[in-house]
Amino acid sequence: MTSPSRRTLDSRESILHAFDTFRAELDDYNDRRERLIKSSRDITNLSKKLIFLLHRTVTEDATETDDRVLGLRAAARAKGKLSEIQSLFAAMREELVGDRFWHHQRNISPGLQEYIEALSFAHYLEHRTLISYAQVQATLSDSDGNPFFTLPVEDYLLGLADLTGELMRFAIAAIPRRGGRQKASDICSFVRACKADFEGLTPYFRELRKKQSVTAQSLEKIEDATYAVVVRTSEYDLPPELLDDLVAQTISRAADHSSFGEEPRRKRPRDPEYDMDDD
Repeated sequence: MTSPSRRTLDSRESILHAFDTFRAELDDYNDRRERLIKSSRDITNLSKKLIFLLHRTVTEDATETDDRVLGLRAAARAKGKLSEIQSLFAAMREELVGDRFWHHQRNISPGLQEYIEALSFAHYLEHRTLISYAQVQATLSDSDGNPFFTLPVEDYLLGLADLTGELMRFAIAAIPRRGGRQKASDICSFVRACKADFEGLTPYFRELRKKQSVTAQSLEKIEDATYAVVVRTSEYDLPPELLDDLVAQTISRAADHSSFGEEPRRKRPRDPEYDMDDD
């Protein structure tokens, strides 16, 4: 017959063993979480750099007027960065097996949304269409078509919602270029259609409702810019090419002068000795 002291010792050892197991599981969970957060931050940084690269590519050549050529050039330059980002997602695969993905989905969501924003912007520049869910999922799969993880619909939609901000910047930057007035008008219609489509999904995704307010602001900025240009150019009975040149000259002068005939005020460097002399 087992003595009470022996039973107490066995019970104590089993409890210690159970807590050692719990500690190992928690340590493993926290270590995995930290690795995924770091990877997500790396993806976010690379995606932001990719977006800057795309903007720079479509605006750096002022002599090129063919949007198709600029879009293909931007897409070609984006492939290297996209492959680098996709390799980071591939490295996450083992960390997100089974239910682990849903345990850590919030940890990788910021990087995933930023990637979708960059990917959809590159896709728009090349095809002038919105990238589909299946196309995004295909970029997050191996060569055999097996996904690294299942793309959450919410992250897909939130990434597309962020795209509208980049399209707003693209539209406004395009206005001074030849053919930019029509391009800005096309982008305005595209963003308006995206906003209308997203509106029906806001009851199901809380974060999307918040993004819609930002999308509305981006749309308003594009509409204001295109409306101002249309109103001003309607005052002149000129061919479209000359109107494009006139718009470019007007915007250039507005950027160089704060008002007619005056140089823009520049911020003076903060120099303590300089400020003391002024006094």
